[in-house]
Amino acid sequence: MTIRVARVIDRLNVGGPAKHVAWLSAGLNPVEFETKLITGTVPQGEGDMSYFTRAAGVEPVVIPDMSRDLSPRDAVVVWKLLRQFQRFQPRIVHTHKAKAGAVGRVAAILYRWLTPSALFLRPRPCKVVHTYHGHIFHSYYGNAKTWLFLFIERMLARFCTDRIVTISPRQRDEINGRFGVGRSEQFTVIPLGIDFGETGQGEPGRLRQEMGIARGEPLVGIVGRLCEIKNHALFVAAAAQLAREGSEARFVIIGDGHLRDGLERQAGELAVADQIVFTGFRDDVASLYPDLDVVALTSLNEGTPLTLIEAMSNGCAVVSTEVGGVVDLMGVKRETVDDFTIWDHGITTPSRDLAAFTNALKYLIERPGLRREMGDRGREFIRSRYSKERLIADIERLYRELL
Repeated sequence: MTIRVARVIDRLNVGGPAKHVAWLSAGLNPVEFETKLITGTVPQGEGDMSYFTRAAGVEPVVIPDMSRDLSPRDAVVVWKLLRQFQRFQPRIVHTHKAKAGAVGRVAAILYRWLTPSALFLRPRPCKVVHTYHGHIFHSYYGNAKTWLFLFIERMLARFCTDRIVTISPRQRDEINGRFGVGRSEQFTVIPLGIDFGETGQGEPGRLRQEMGIARGEPLVGIVGRLCEIKNHALFVAAAAQLAREGSEARFVIIGDGHLRDGLERQAGELAVADQIVFTGFRDDVASLYPDLDVVALTSLNEGTPLTLIEAMSNGCAVVSTEVGGVVDLMGVKRETVDDFTIWDHGITTPSRDLAAFTNALKYLIERPGLRREMGDRGREFIRSRYSKERLIADIERLYRELL
């Protein structure tokens, strides 16, 4: 008998989770599993990746009321999700990200218990799974709102969730250990996966040609939505500091968002507008990594960033703030130099530390041999552990265990 899986995500905006749910929805063994993907709409300015799911052969069910923030409309969303579950009759409801995790798990528990046999305490045989791609327990909101969301997540874990999936051991330790969400036995670590056939495709040198940058001229890139949690202002400030010190490196920001105008003004005020190119959203991002010498990440909070996994799979050395599951990608720690840490596959720095981040970039820019060594080791590490096929197999195994 086919196992029906209802997969719920708040929106298919630009980022790793949209790819993740598309690969899982399309890739589960169709003989064993049938999947329905349910999502909300993407707000203007975030970039819509629904094209990616459709290219994978998945046509999502859209509930327009499912927005990012808490809203009175959430009661309507719960009701609409419940109606979808009653029609589809899933054995597993799997939610992704915070908002979908809240409304989706509440609807799943209602679906489990609102049955003709509920008076006899015989609920529907439906298991509820939630994946944390990141979390909102710091750096997103003020203290009061953060406390509220943390309280909600603890209640959802206790009463509405059979299994909690994190994408790295460090993320599990943070969510369960530091923030007290869920019981340790509820957690399963399933790392992300990527499509190696997608990365590295296209014409090498195309990005450099578009930017007018010669081969051999150092090019540092950062990929992601231009929003507060990604902290691109640190990247712009580091580029300005390196320019003042005489570095010949060029910089590219791949992505878009509501902070773009402010970041472009910042680049102009710091006199590095000529050294930084803003590309906007690109649907060919995976093909651009081979042109980058260093890939940066400046986030204040992360799960395991897909951009670093994609960069490393293309042989790029990375410089990142030490947040979330980043360290789980870095391999063996080599040494600490001044205010940054050198690992097998790149360098990490404390969050918000401009001097450390600038020095780390400078260290790699000036050492092309070390960049190549890190890139080679990183490529081997990612390709042996982070395939899309391994991700799908891990999820299928989890579902079988639950049932």
